[in-house]
Amino acid sequence: MFDKEYDVIVVGGGHAGSEAAASAANLGCSTLLVTMNLQNIAQMSCNPAMGGIAKGQIVREIDALGGYSGIVSDRTAIQFKMLNKSKGPAMWSPRVQSDRMRFAEEWRLMLEQTPNLDFYQEMVSGLIVENGKIKGVKTSLGLDIKAKSVVLTNGTFLNGLIHIGEKQFGGGRAGESASRGITEELVELGFESGRMKTGTPPRVDGRSLDYSKMIEQPGDDNPEKFSYSDKTSALTKQRSCFMTYTSQEVHNLLREGFDRSPMFNGRIKSLGPRYCPSIEDKINRFADKDRHQLFVEPEGWDTVEVYVNGFSTSLPEDVQFKALRSVAGFENVKFFRPGYAIEYDYFPPTQLTHTLETKLVSGLYFAGQINGTTGYEEAASQGLIAGINAALKVKEEDPFLIKRNEAYIGVLIDDLITKGTEEPYRMFTSRAEYRTLLRQDNADFRLTPMSFNIGLAKEDRMRRMEEKSKKASSFVQFFKDTSVTPKEMNPILEERGSTAIKQTGKMFKVFARPQITLEDMKKVESVSEYISKNNLDREILEQTEIQVKYSGYIEKEKNNADKLNRLENIRIPDNFDYTKLKSLSFEACEKLSKIRPVTISQASRISGVSPSDISVLLVYMGR
Repeated sequence: MFDKEYDVIVVGGGHAGSEAAASAANLGCSTLLVTMNLQNIAQMSCNPAMGGIAKGQIVREIDALGGYSGIVSDRTAIQFKMLNKSKGPAMWSPRVQSDRMRFAEEWRLMLEQTPNLDFYQEMVSGLIVENGKIKGVKTSLGLDIKAKSVVLTNGTFLNGLIHIGEKQFGGGRAGESASRGITEELVELGFESGRMKTGTPPRVDGRSLDYSKMIEQPGDDNPEKFSYSDKTSALTKQRSCFMTYTSQEVHNLLREGFDRSPMFNGRIKSLGPRYCPSIEDKINRFADKDRHQLFVEPEGWDTVEVYVNGFSTSLPEDVQFKALRSVAGFENVKFFRPGYAIEYDYFPPTQLTHTLETKLVSGLYFAGQINGTTGYEEAASQGLIAGINAALKVKEEDPFLIKRNEAYIGVLIDDLITKGTEEPYRMFTSRAEYRTLLRQDNADFRLTPMSFNIGLAKEDRMRRMEEKSKKASSFVQFFKDTSVTPKEMNPILEERGSTAIKQTGKMFKVFARPQITLEDMKKVESVSEYISKNNLDREILEQTEIQVKYSGYIEKEKNNADKLNRLENIRIPDNFDYTKLKSLSFEACEKLSKIRPVTISQASRISGVSPSDISVLLVYMGR
């Protein structure tokens, strides 16, 4: 295998690497996945869950594009919840609790069944670069493996350093060694690197916990699933999570160890994720809070191992143990392993293009935590896009680009390469200015046609999406065309405290009222008959209701997105010399020269580039 030249080599077998390898291979490229331990492919290093606020939308998008994360999540889920259901549909976010061991196993099996994909277990210690182009990788055993493109998805392994109290040791994950050599080589090639930090809580023995002192957190009564395909089904049984709280006593016990904390004594200098702080950071930053939530999450169907969500820490193990024993339900807790923090190298993502290819080395792509992100879902989505583009470059086809108004994945990549990040980047619904368009329920409508056009999403996916779209559109049209009488509708309106109608009118107008749900409309005989006659499932009913009730908001955002796209269409010439525009501010000139935006729209999103700077650019471009 080593005498052949691969189309694509993917370095790292985490969530980004797994999606990158799958997408490149499924696009027909000979692909090699090189990872330090084949037993840990797609390992859930932190919490045993997929999805959540904005992250659930990303998993749906990956699935709509033909990635594997949604299918694996469905097949290995032990609980399903649709979060934010009390808010509007733009905020609804699916989340599953996963069986950690089965999740990694399912990923491994799916990858092994993927044509064109080879595997090799070893550390990649360097790159082969000639005349600014990638030519392959070098391994720690001295092998040179050639490739036309390479995707680096090294996660937390690049010069990884684990901290537990005063102790520190090299590692990319608990029990696994760090990766050496790549950072130094990239820096030599001219790349800028930095350090970031993340952390994880202790894992404990569920048999030692008293759940009667905690609040049960069951899954949804009618669970849904992630994947739009028919290869998975919704859960018929679920495992509950539980919730408990810290207390002032717990906080005081933790404070006793602050002088031994690597966070506070200067040993950790890098920044951790702002929105997922360690327990010691929470106590320090929110000193007025007398308690914090802890979510007690089972790691699988059969294992007794439990994840203590909300107790991420790098404090000494004796301090962790003593403090956790003071939490309600944890009085007799037994540790499987303590929590720890890990520092690792990353490369500021402004060094990439929208395809996730590096600007310095042609054919070299970065995806995942190497780009400064945090989270399985963020990593997986980048891996998918990097794998697609690495394959398309080899095939000499147009790159695959997703805009901000087309997907959360588009927002994520544009934020990274345009604004960069100095702390681990996590996706939120608030980061997307077009979130009413980017809902979890319509990812297949948005993205499956794009994926089908490049040959990744298969024919059955496309036909399934078209059928769903057709049925939902027809049902919306039914409400627009069909009238309802006051006699039929007013008893329902009265029940909901909504104003009665005085004359016969179209159903669409009544259904659009905030108080009225599809369940209410089903009480009208013609509606229930239509649903039964056309065999409409839950997905189509939900899609119809959203399209009716939020039609005004959706139309408004589409118009705003169209305005954005007009600026997206004004391209800036390659190697444009910003210094000749004397009216540009010094900061704008500096930032634009460094990031080299492709369009006026991208230029407008760069921190430090003002509206007046954009006006100067527009005048120069002849607008």
